[in-house]
Formats: sequence, structure tokens, C-alpha cells
Amino acid sequence: MKKNALITGGTKGIGKSVAFSLAQKGYDLVLTYSSDKNAAESLALFIRESFHVDVHLLQADATHLESILLIDEYLKVKELNLDALILNAGITCRDSFEDISLADWERVFFANVHFPVFLLQKIIGKIKKGGSVTFTGSLMGIEPHSVSLVYGVSKSAVHSLVKNLVKFLARYGVRVNAVAPGFVDTDWQKTKPAEIRKNIESKIAVGRFGAPEEIAEVFLMLIENTYFNGEIVVVDGGYLYK
Repeated sequence: MKKNALITGGTKGIGKSVAFSLAQKGYDLVLTYSSDKNAAESLALFIRESFHVDVHLLQADATHLESILLIDEYLKVKELNLDALILNAGITCRDSFEDISLADWERVFFANVHFPVFLLQKIIGKIKKGGSVTFTGSLMGIEPHSVSLVYGVSKSAVHSLVKNLVKFLARYGVRVNAVAPGFVDTDWQKTKPAEIRKNIESKIAVGRFGAPEEIAEVFLMLIENTYFNGEIVVVDGGYLYK
């Protein structure tokens, strides 16, 4: 029987690489995206043709409450139950501590914490017994972050969520884990000035940013190894080794 996976924020960056990894394993996919419809459709076509799996696309911005109802209704209409839910969509805000507004603070927390919690609450009955939930955490939820206070704090909350949700999801026979990536060569990171990248790389034992594909392999491990539960797996190449 075919397996189904839903990936929020599944058309770019780490989510895109996780989609490739699952498609290679034969999973049919539901991928949400926030705004770039052309990029999403191109990706879906490529995955369908390359891996011969079904790919459903759904525009659902994680900063909007109505996206939760939209996803729930889509799964109902398509009669889809899930083997894997990957809660990857998230945002940041780089405003300084002195300048960040309450509205921006709440917006980041909504996308990174509230949205996945209440989406999971809504669709938990559609996750099969033996299935899994995997969050995208962050090294910045563990190490102090000097650029975005709200991002680091929100990802710390994500890590705490994983630990606490184990108790609540056990009754459904569903596992929950998170991957906490360090610095990864997504499009967002590639825009960093060369000097800043070099400074970051000097702190990483392996001397480079991670590849999205390397992070996706860890997601796949957490999804398919049924003894992982309540874990925050850090993948950072040995950050702050000196």
C-alpha cells in the first residue's frame, strides 16, 4: 500500500529536499507552500516525472489561521490519511531586540509554534497508527542567537513541544521527533555576505555549511526508524567546536 506524507513548507529549502527523499522511497506527497506557485508547480512536475509518485500542492501560508482549516478540508476531500507529517514551515524576523514589535514577535511564534500545534490537533485523526510527526527545529533553539531573538526562542519552544507531545501522541500510536539543523545551504543562507559565511564556517568542525540533502537524510531516518521518539537530533557539522 502506498504511503502518504504531508510536508508544510515542502517546496523550498529543507522541505524540498525532504520531499525528494520521501519520493525516492515511494511516498505520495502533499506539499504546502506560501506564495511561489510557479516554483511549487515546477517542483511537483519534476517529482512526479522523476519518481512516479502523486504530488498534491496546496497553498497554505503558516502565518494564517485559515490555512489549518484549508489543509484539514483538503485531506478530507482527497480522503488522504498520513503515514508521516513533517512540520517544516516557519519564518524569522531579524529586527534587533530594541526594535522588534509585538506584532512581529507574535507572527513568528504563530508560524513556528501555534500553527503546527493546532494543525496537528486538527488532523491527528488522519495520521495512521504507527505514523510519525517530525518538526524542523534549529540549532538556534539550543545555542544563543545574536541575530534573531524571536526565532531562537520560538525554536526552543518547538523542541519543548516535541518532548511534551510524546505523552499526548502515544495514545494514537504516533511518534514525534525533531531535526535541529545548524547552518544549511538553502537559498536563504546563500545570500549571506562571503565574510559572514567564512566566519560561520570557521566555527564548524567540518568547515562548511550542510547540504539540504544531508539534513533530509536525518528526517528520513526519524520517519522510518520506529524506535525514535521524543528526540531532538542536532545536525550541525560540529558547530562551535573551537
